[in-house]
Amino acid sequence: MADTKQRVAFIGTGIMGAPIAGHIMDAGYPLTVYNRTEAKAQPLVERGAVWSASPAEAVRDADVVFTMVGYPEDVEELYLSSDGLLAASKPGAVLIDLTTSSPALARDIAEAAAVSDRTAFDCPVTGGESGAIAGTLTAIAGATERDIESVRALLETFTARIFCFGGAGKGQSAKLANQIALASSMVGMADALSLAQQSGLDLEQTRKMILTGTGASGAMDSLAPKALDGDWKPGFMVKHFIKDIRLALEEAEEKEIALPGADTAYALYDMLDAIGGAELGTQAITLLYQEEGDAVAAGLDWSLYTNAHEHGDECGCGHDHEHGDECGCGHDHEHGDECGCGHDHGEGEHECCHGHHHDSDHECCHGEGHGHHDHGEGHECCHGHHGE
Repeated sequence: MADTKQRVAFIGTGIMGAPIAGHIMDAGYPLTVYNRTEAKAQPLVERGAVWSASPAEAVRDADVVFTMVGYPEDVEELYLSSDGLLAASKPGAVLIDLTTSSPALARDIAEAAAVSDRTAFDCPVTGGESGAIAGTLTAIAGATERDIESVRALLETFTARIFCFGGAGKGQSAKLANQIALASSMVGMADALSLAQQSGLDLEQTRKMILTGTGASGAMDSLAPKALDGDWKPGFMVKHFIKDIRLALEEAEEKEIALPGADTAYALYDMLDAIGGAELGTQAITLLYQEEGDAVAAGLDWSLYTNAHEHGDECGCGHDHEHGDECGCGHDHEHGDECGCGHDHGEGEHECCHGHHHDSDHECCHGEGHGHHDHGEGHECCHGHHGE
């Protein structure tokens, strides 16, 4: 019976949150919802969920609270502010953050919850919008099997697999490892399709061939078909993927390790964001390899990128290169030689890296600053951009 089930509050009913909350309702759990944009929660309310005007109101009587919001700063404000979830929820409540966020923040929240007689753990998910709709997500818990025992049935309403990594923040670290694998796969997918296209191959046949061997990936399987169809609708937005990669790179920097594949993916997605692709699906990385008309048709605007470089004095790293010194890619441009893409530009226009024409004094395609690391003076990161 529904009245014997835990009372659930769900904060954040966006692309992923709404279908997850729907599965919880379908399993018979009483559900209260809150979302900053009320309209996004309306379909759940029409199905029987209770709308609350604030997060604090939503969680007041809940036995279990789920949160799925955008960024770590949102999570921190939601949980740790003076009127946040830890203050507003009742003693004994279990609070589960499904957001991909900071491992350190997850540890802080878990510690604060323990002090106030609540239980909180990080539990990001993977599987995208399709997995959320199908109820087949993978849950990645920063907790032990014993920790999740009281909420396992709830988690199973929207997941196919649950991995427990044993401690606060470890779910976030594991999810970031997943995102790093995905980031390199996305670049590999885009590279492969570009080479196949320029070689005159049938792209769908090439995709199917790749999926039969060790080059197979989730990106090639589920996202390449969308790219080939010109479907840029987000199952996972570019701006959120950038956030995830940045979090992973920050963790790597803290641990003093290099993630060159992630760095490359970050540079490309940062460029896609700069030309207006923030709210497209991650498969839109392939647009960076296409003719400008294809990008324009998708709503992108290369002038947003080129205008920032039109004076030829900055490579995006904030340094003045007017005397022909480095653009950050490690090459001398005084005589119009390499931009870092490995081609001799000569004196005319050159089509660099991703099919976008640059004039002779435009810097290389990875000229955007990363923004995710604070490097020491004069340090060049993986793409040769000088840190601040």
